[in-house]
Amino acid sequence: MDYFFDQIVWDWNDLLKAVLSLCAGFVLGFEREWKDKSAGFKTISIICLGSTLFSLLSFKLGAGESEDATRIASYVVSGIGFLGAGVIFKDGVNVNGLTTASIIWMSAAIGMAIGFGVYIIAAIFLLACFAIIVSGPLLNKYVIHNVVRVLTVSMHRNDLEVKDNLLKAIKPMAKHVKIKKQTMSADVLTIEMEILIDKRNIRKFERAILENQKLTEISL
Repeated sequence: MDYFFDQIVWDWNDLLKAVLSLCAGFVLGFEREWKDKSAGFKTISIICLGSTLFSLLSFKLGAGESEDATRIASYVVSGIGFLGAGVIFKDGVNVNGLTTASIIWMSAAIGMAIGFGVYIIAAIFLLACFAIIVSGPLLNKYVIHNVVRVLTVSMHRNDLEVKDNLLKAIKPMAKHVKIKKQTMSADVLTIEMEILIDKRNIRKFERAILENQKLTEISL
């Protein structure tokens, strides 16, 4: 027991690690908080701080007779996956929460790096991650311009030319059109489509759909 307590020696460097971990968690979580996501800067900061603490304990307790300074910290890698999985959910054909889960995973890695005292590596990867978070939306807005739309339309089942004409009108504006599901009732055919389209063509695309008088129901 005396040996156990002898290994837990506090020094000012541990306080520095805690402060740096909180700052790193705040930087990574700020963008999620700004967008009102499920895991904001409070959650990300606590995850980063917790990872640092586990790394400190692992280093202090594992550096003795066991000569294993990663035994406790190694479980952070697998355990953080449960938190990440909790923010991922499927909404129709879309999957949400992947970016938040990735930031949770990255914050744990940076927190562990700070806990083990490799500050330069932690700083490099923190800056790289923050650059991706900031530049991603800008690239999508000004360079890529892609957006996915799910279109559900209904028409009379006896007038199948409406379907052909609709696809003919959509395809010139869309980069990709995929029919996900077709449902036919007594006299109505319902088609669900996933469409990858340039944001600059959204208004033109919506106008082409809404002006089609032969569609009995539209969900966009």
